[in-house]
Amino acid sequence: MSFFRLSFSMKLEISGQRELSGEIRISGAKNSALPAMAASLLTDELLLENIPMVEDIRSMALLIEGLGGRIKIQKKKNKIKINNNNLKTVEAPYEYVKKMRASILVLGPLLTRFGEARVAYPGGCKIGARPVDLHIENLKRMGAEIRVEHGTIIAKAKDGLKGSRLSFEKVSVTGTENIMMAAVLAEGETIIENAAKEPEVTDLANLLIKMGAKIEGAGTDLIKIKGVKELHPVEYSIIPDRIETGTYLIIGSLIGKELHLYNTIPEHVRSIVLKLNEAGIFLEEGKDSFTVKRAKKILPVDIETQPFPGFPTDMQAQFMVLLTQAEGRSIIRDTIFPGRFHHVDELLRLGANIKKLGNGEVSVMGKTELSGAEVLATDLRASASLVIAALIANGKTIIHDIFHLERGYERLSEKIKKVGGKIKKIK
Repeated sequence: MSFFRLSFSMKLEISGQRELSGEIRISGAKNSALPAMAASLLTDELLLENIPMVEDIRSMALLIEGLGGRIKIQKKKNKIKINNNNLKTVEAPYEYVKKMRASILVLGPLLTRFGEARVAYPGGCKIGARPVDLHIENLKRMGAEIRVEHGTIIAKAKDGLKGSRLSFEKVSVTGTENIMMAAVLAEGETIIENAAKEPEVTDLANLLIKMGAKIEGAGTDLIKIKGVKELHPVEYSIIPDRIETGTYLIIGSLIGKELHLYNTIPEHVRSIVLKLNEAGIFLEEGKDSFTVKRAKKILPVDIETQPFPGFPTDMQAQFMVLLTQAEGRSIIRDTIFPGRFHHVDELLRLGANIKKLGNGEVSVMGKTELSGAEVLATDLRASASLVIAALIANGKTIIHDIFHLERGYERLSEKIKKVGGKIKKIK
């Protein structure tokens, strides 16, 4: 089932300052595909389309297979068929969940459908604290008995979960998704207050509704769910990846002769487009596409990450590279993950003028010429920022340990090479 060779020992070699021109198809959203795969545990079978063939998808597929599910992958068609009519266990051990935090998403579906679940505490990118306490507390309010032993969440609901009025102290995307999946088979009505409004949450809700769930309010901060007795198999196509769209918009703004992005949803990247406009970069927008060209002049802007529809934390690192080419000083403040600045040290190695100010803030001074060097990929979005920096840098850049990059970007090197970039994988 492996999509590609694991890339802990792989590197990317990029020769910078090559103008890019052509078309790039935006892949399906990884952060939408993962909860959709977890939702397959709510029924016997699910066929998902527009799935990005990235390492996180492989990890989730292995987890489901570990539970006894059967996975059929059509890699060239970006389809995954999941059959869960003969699950053997409700335990997701550490060996499967250690690679990504999204593994926690199997907790709600297993608990509500089978009355019990054992899920190890998840791993993932080291970008700051992302506790699962919010998931656990709200499941307890739905009647679950939960304890944590030796790093494993042990949950039981012998008489089934009960609908309840729930609230998140802090907006949580995976928390909202987990509770939403738990509630669709719970008895009675569940109301989720301060729910996440991200497009990926809405996409999951649309999938569940197609499966027979009764959900209202997805995309707002108040979601109502009336439990049903069972869900049925369906076919469903995942939305395009808004973070991949934003990443290529920045690449095009820096070195695009004329870069055309298609299979995207412009409304999902509105906050990114508005910041690009503020920086003096204007795009040609279609119904499901963008055309972007190299900006003649980039203006400094200040950025503060916020939950959707605000500026996404997953675009903070990529936009930081853009601002190294702005003519003046910019401030970036990450309110979601204040410690998510591991990429700063690596960008400094390339010649960037960036200072950590503390309290989740950094100062970026431009315009700065970047030059190639050897750097280390520390997390998924940091890896993307290093690719962008390497593409605009003078000379050759080597990016080590690209495993994180391939967790979330489908065929990135192939896509960049297709539009004129000089990039290759090496051992």
